[in-house]
Amino acid sequence: MTKSDRVNLAHTTVLLIDDQPTSLDMLASIVQGFGCKEQIKCNSAQGAVELLARRAVDLILIDCIMPEMDGYEFVRWLRRDAPTPTRYVPVIMILGHASQAKVHQGRDCGASFIVAKPLSPALLLKRIVWLGGEDRDFVDAAHYVGPDRRVRNYGPPTGDGRREGDLSGELGEAVEENMDQDAIDMMMKPMKVSL
Repeated sequence: MTKSDRVNLAHTTVLLIDDQPTSLDMLASIVQGFGCKEQIKCNSAQGAVELLARRAVDLILIDCIMPEMDGYEFVRWLRRDAPTPTRYVPVIMILGHASQAKVHQGRDCGASFIVAKPLSPALLLKRIVWLGGEDRDFVDAAHYVGPDRRVRNYGPPTGDGRREGDLSGELGEAVEENMDQDAIDMMMKPMKVSL
């Protein structure tokens, strides 16, 4: 990182959401290592909903798989039902099993970025820096609310909007290989398209 690439996260408030205390502590250590002095830990997405009703945050890092309300449901709530300006807060989702269907699900619910476990602090910092400098439009449409996703144009989905290959939210044996981080990045990378 060159001197011109440096960022100051000292005045950034980061909301960390994970039901696993060890993962929550690890995330807090990573963001603290980036210079962020204020990390708010929540051990449930529902607790984060209640917290966001009382205070503002600058960035949200959330695990996808949690009991009751999972990360996908939380991001859908954030993008559709949270008050302005909270609904525009950047969200980085953390996936333990980064199958293509799970990455699509995270992208489609309105996440700003998706990062696969094992989590690399260098990669996470790159994503945070990118989010800090981005100026993507925010889309508020009937079937999608979140950062502009016009990276590829395959047309509207057929039927009720679900893809044949989409997996259920139930945990179980992996049915396809995990995507590597480069493949995830290519899916999430904004590109110019002609409309």
